[in-house]
Amino acid sequence: MRHFSEVYALLRRKNRKQYALLSGCCFFSVLLITAYVCMMRAPTILNVLPEGGDSRKQVMMIFVLAVVGCGVFTTYAAGLFFRQKSREMGIFLALGASRRQVRREMFRELGVISFGSCITGAVLGGPLAWGLWQIFRLCVVDTEEMRLTFAPNAYTLSLAFSVFVIVMMFVLGGRSVKKTNIIDIVQESHKSEPIRDVPRWYGFAGIALLVLGGGGGYLIPTFFVTGLHWYPPGWVEALFYLPMLAGLYMILLHTVVNGWNSKKKLYKDLIATSQMRFQGRQTVRNMLVMTLLIAGAYFGSFYTPMMGTGSIISYDARPADYVYNFRADQNLPLEDEVRAMAEQYGVSITDFAAAPMIRLAVDGEDHVEVDGPMGTTWHTEYREEMASELFLSASGYEILTGEHLDLRSGELRGVLDMEESRLGFRPEAGLVTNYLTKERLVSETLDPLHYDSLFGRFVISDADFAVLSQGLTDEWKETQVCFNVENCEETYDFAKALFNEIVDRSTIDVAQFDGWDPVVREQYIAKEGRYFLDREHCAEEGFTCIDYEQRDSSAFRMSWQYMPQFRILDKVDFVKTTAVFLILFVFIAIVCFAAVIVIAYTRCMTIALTNAKVYDDLRHLGASNVYLRRSVQGQVKRVFFTPAFTGTVLIYAFYVMIMYFNGNPPGITFSEAAGLLASLMVIAAVSALLYAVFRLTLRNVCKALQIR
Repeated sequence: MRHFSEVYALLRRKNRKQYALLSGCCFFSVLLITAYVCMMRAPTILNVLPEGGDSRKQVMMIFVLAVVGCGVFTTYAAGLFFRQKSREMGIFLALGASRRQVRREMFRELGVISFGSCITGAVLGGPLAWGLWQIFRLCVVDTEEMRLTFAPNAYTLSLAFSVFVIVMMFVLGGRSVKKTNIIDIVQESHKSEPIRDVPRWYGFAGIALLVLGGGGGYLIPTFFVTGLHWYPPGWVEALFYLPMLAGLYMILLHTVVNGWNSKKKLYKDLIATSQMRFQGRQTVRNMLVMTLLIAGAYFGSFYTPMMGTGSIISYDARPADYVYNFRADQNLPLEDEVRAMAEQYGVSITDFAAAPMIRLAVDGEDHVEVDGPMGTTWHTEYREEMASELFLSASGYEILTGEHLDLRSGELRGVLDMEESRLGFRPEAGLVTNYLTKERLVSETLDPLHYDSLFGRFVISDADFAVLSQGLTDEWKETQVCFNVENCEETYDFAKALFNEIVDRSTIDVAQFDGWDPVVREQYIAKEGRYFLDREHCAEEGFTCIDYEQRDSSAFRMSWQYMPQFRILDKVDFVKTTAVFLILFVFIAIVCFAAVIVIAYTRCMTIALTNAKVYDDLRHLGASNVYLRRSVQGQVKRVFFTPAFTGTVLIYAFYVMIMYFNGNPPGITFSEAAGLLASLMVIAAVSALLYAVFRLTLRNVCKALQIR
């Protein structure tokens, strides 16, 4: 006579596919979350991503989506497992086994499955992240900055997710045993989760809510800030995105219940549509999670083409091959030394220009934030000495650009790039002040100039330049250098040598973060006793502390105030300079797309588990293999293509909207348009991958259902 545990073990071996599916889902979820967390909390990443910056917020946002997606996915897999397991438990109870016996055997199984899969996933998550990173280093770029180190506290979040998975499985398992009606337990595996009839207008109403939520969620908080002078809390901003989630859910409901075909074609797919409806709730939940993960994955995927395309276009748009500026108290190379160095490297300089600049204070509106019971509000206060800017004389601008300007005393023109991005620079000033002598110039701002290499400068008349220069020390004077060379694409070695020469001869006094401003510094010192961008405070405030020894790092090249602009150096070293950013977001996209593929594959394979008898009955009723295959394909196609299409269109439209409204004035620049086009190429590549997975999944489902 067999013992109860032996019978239970025999059934476990018979249903090993179900156990493997549950174990695999738990393992995969913990593996992905652990890998993501290890990467997200790695010092290598945190040293590059600015504290409180948009990049960190994007990484965290996608992480939340991944956690929700993997959590829902694992819960679904556990629910499916217990539904299939319920028949066994009901039979054991009917044969006289006690609930205590059944619960003990089940908890023993769950302990092995949950702890084993979670521990294995957590242990392998770190090596997975490290391995992918090393592949990137080997195949893409390898720099000293790319050395990946992990923080031990990263496993805290992985542990929390593993605890959720384990607790969730034991709770669901305990609930399944507690059912009082044995017949309900036996029939649990045959229960469906149908969705009530959904009006056909649900689909179009969902699209309207999707547009309303996406536009309102992005634009209304902006109105609060610009119109009402109020910074709403994060939860208030999130409220305006809720219509988008409701609309997305309505679209998926309509797709599962009605489809988007006409009523005449509906009867052609009657079996597929009906089966989707019988499993509708779980199907819609899975499709919703997949849609959000696809949107998050694409959001990470677009970072590389947008940043790369825009940067390359901006490099090519520079009118000068080599541009750099330095303070007058620095002993940096000028024309004679540069030409001598160029001769050593066989480089021919076609033209060389240098012009003096001065740093002056400009007026402006300061944003003053006030914390109150309703949150943070702000108002403007006019300051005669708001910040400092660099000024060229009209003749100096002509020396550098070859463009003649007729400026009268009191007239001023700002310099923008050709796309008029204006980000971080306001090309207007009504009052200009020599900060040391307090000599002032009431100015009239004329239309801005356009010259990419001199973006962020002001130009005034020679007479005003001479007057305002008097009394300035060398710390407030600078030199602007621009020159061109023959065959620029072949001058990388010279560019690298000149860059190193500039860095080596720069003193610690100019090792300043890009936003460091002497006028703003004086204001902070007077008010708070310290300036957050001074070298001794940069690190603790979350800003890069400039270190000349780290001159090849992305933090240095993107943050040093006097970083030269050498076209060939920037183009060749672009991947090295931005490697951490690029690879991080590529890694995030890989994690999210992998989760999408596994969820879709798992959901489709459950069609074979739950509908095998239905298809067997249809076969006995005379249904052909062509008809059966078309029915299966209709279900698998909806599981794959509805989330893929919806998530892709949703995030791409949202990205276009962000690009448009981020402009000042609103609009899409040429480089942004090129980046969006490159993003379409990413979409095409990913769509091809998803289609290949769809074909593989369809073949495996048909094989499991014995459909040729």
